[in-house]
Amino acid sequence: MDFSGISPLLNVLPQSHRIISWSLKMYVVESKGGAIVCMLLALLFLGTWPAVLTLLERRGRLPQHTYLDYSITNLLAAVIIALTFGEIGKGTPTAPNFFTQLSQDNWPSVLFAMAGGVVLSIGNLSTQYSLALVGLSVTEVITSSIIVVIGTTMNYFLDDKINRADILFPGVGCFLIAVCLGSFVHASNTADNKEKLKSLSTEATGFSMDKETLTNDVVRESDVENGSGSAEKARAGTAGFLIELENRRSIKVFGKSTIIGLAIAFFAGICFSLFSPAFNLATNDQWHTLKKGVPHLSVYTAFFYFSVSCFVVGIILNIIFLYHPILNLPKSSLKAYLSDWNGRGWAFLAGFLCGFGNGLQFIGGEAAGYAAADAVQALPLVSTFWGILIFGEYRRSSRKTYILLVSMLFMFVVAVGLLMASSGHRK
Repeated sequence: MDFSGISPLLNVLPQSHRIISWSLKMYVVESKGGAIVCMLLALLFLGTWPAVLTLLERRGRLPQHTYLDYSITNLLAAVIIALTFGEIGKGTPTAPNFFTQLSQDNWPSVLFAMAGGVVLSIGNLSTQYSLALVGLSVTEVITSSIIVVIGTTMNYFLDDKINRADILFPGVGCFLIAVCLGSFVHASNTADNKEKLKSLSTEATGFSMDKETLTNDVVRESDVENGSGSAEKARAGTAGFLIELENRRSIKVFGKSTIIGLAIAFFAGICFSLFSPAFNLATNDQWHTLKKGVPHLSVYTAFFYFSVSCFVVGIILNIIFLYHPILNLPKSSLKAYLSDWNGRGWAFLAGFLCGFGNGLQFIGGEAAGYAAADAVQALPLVSTFWGILIFGEYRRSSRKTYILLVSMLFMFVVAVGLLMASSGHRK
């Protein structure tokens, strides 16, 4: 197929107004506007896939089964990107297409990309368990803020300071404030839940509620979380709701210290903070590890290698967890996984969302600087929305919790605006 006629049409526009630049090698996002579009889409996708995993865990599906399904479509997203954007055009000696780069001597960059995939996979796997123990909003606040503080600083210097420091680092400061507010939100909400549970009495068979509480706290409504058309269920935010959720979900959290969940979230954040700088090194070779004359990996080829290593690590660890589960989860098997179709479509969707979200983040980062692309880590804006809408997080909480929650979200809005405004232009 001949696309050569498109180039003159695009070249009429000044560079500052182009969203996508066409050349013989591939589509390349070059302008700040195009990079911001990629970041906003990535923000939506990356803020939504954790909500899908949380949905499945709260329906009772084993996280090992979910993550194995997720890993398949996460890799498939990278393959689709590589075979489309990375293959269109004939390629040039300095900018070869995807298949040409697979046979070139670019292993130092490939290893950086694969290292990024390894830490991302470990971080995503850890996130699954943190989501259950401390909730969607708090997990995303902690991990995202650590990414921005560590990863953004590393990317700023790797990218030769193409981003405006006077705008970028105040944005990083806003993320730091947001994570502090996030910890206060979690503490306040935990205290609220303890007060709700005081109204319950514990019996040998489990938890029970008095007749009046049941009458007031039960509502018949569309049961999105449980996957049925309608059901009688406790109102979101009530003590009965917390008990119903505990009985249904796969990871039991009552009696477990939230310190474990917070520790897992911080560990995941450290892993996440390293994957973007590793990818940056893979595509731009700032440490000059490639042999002379070997072209840099394109963002599409690097993302393919990145996703392959992410897939391999995820598959190996989750097969181990099938037979040796953690957090008192029941044992499973490959046979049980293959026959478990309950929620498989949602797990596949989560993989696609994460895969395309990461790809868009890297495409935007290659154009405007990976430090600015870390603006997508304001994904708690999206995940908190889903947490409130679908999972009833913060329903019937105290006024103090609501004030802290609004303050946290406001700081994220300011932070994402500042990081995007700091976007530069890669030479």
